[in-house]
Amino acid sequence: MHYTGTIWRPPYEASSLLLEATAGCTHHMCKFCTLYHDLPFKFRMSPIEDIENDLREVQKAVKNWNGQGFDRVFLTGANPFVLSYDKLMTIAELIHSYLPSVRSIGSFARITDITPKTDDELARLSVCGYDGLTIGIETGDDDALHFMNKGYTSSDILKQCQRLDTAGIHYSFFYLVSISGAGRGKTGAKRTAAICNRLHPMIIGANMLTIYPDSTLFHEIKQGNWKEESEIEKYKEIRTLVEQLDIQTTFAALGASNAFHLQGHLPKEKAKLITALDTIIETVSEEELRRYRKSVHHL
Repeated sequence: MHYTGTIWRPPYEASSLLLEATAGCTHHMCKFCTLYHDLPFKFRMSPIEDIENDLREVQKAVKNWNGQGFDRVFLTGANPFVLSYDKLMTIAELIHSYLPSVRSIGSFARITDITPKTDDELARLSVCGYDGLTIGIETGDDDALHFMNKGYTSSDILKQCQRLDTAGIHYSFFYLVSISGAGRGKTGAKRTAAICNRLHPMIIGANMLTIYPDSTLFHEIKQGNWKEESEIEKYKEIRTLVEQLDIQTTFAALGASNAFHLQGHLPKEKAKLITALDTIIETVSEEELRRYRKSVHHL
């Protein structure tokens, strides 16, 4: 198997086959992000020959495992869904040819990856197995999206994800706690909930913003252009988000950036989640939470 740089996947893709289709990020301009700084290039697609060789290797390994195969493939890279319809279809055809047990294909995606694809192409990708995309919307706060150079607006999130709903492609969101900055966390949470409540994300995963010295955001802070929330504020922001969500979804805070792991189904377990968040807010000190934040050397 060929892999380039650090490989990232959502916690819930732990049992999926990780297949490298791309490396790097086509956007690579978000002020907070350092995930792909270890790569000597911005973005590239894996040669089809490499993808096919990897699938051939997995096929051989599956036979050695008494035929027990994978039912899901997760394409690695920051946003493989940016690939053209034709390239995505070629990859899907190879996957199904070598691994007939596979039922679905997921990946990370940017909102802007959906835009150029027609409704018919999205529907055909769904039929071919593309499902369960993970989209780092980060927030529904347009001020924060603009400042962080995300490259889209909250209305884009709404429009493009509604198109995924129509096509039958399910998706999950990553929400970045503190992206709106000190004093604005609850505003960002309310704006995000307002967008999510009009959509159908399977999971809303919260990740705590962790700022590293090699990020553009670190230099913005040094210049006095932006201020990070306190750790307690971050948990109050999450509480606001959970409180404001009124759709059926799973809320999860499971990644390494979270000092405390939380998960629950909404709306059924909303009260349980809020109670857990209140306990953290009331009993855990800012100093203890800040020590954890400083211990997160890399996400």
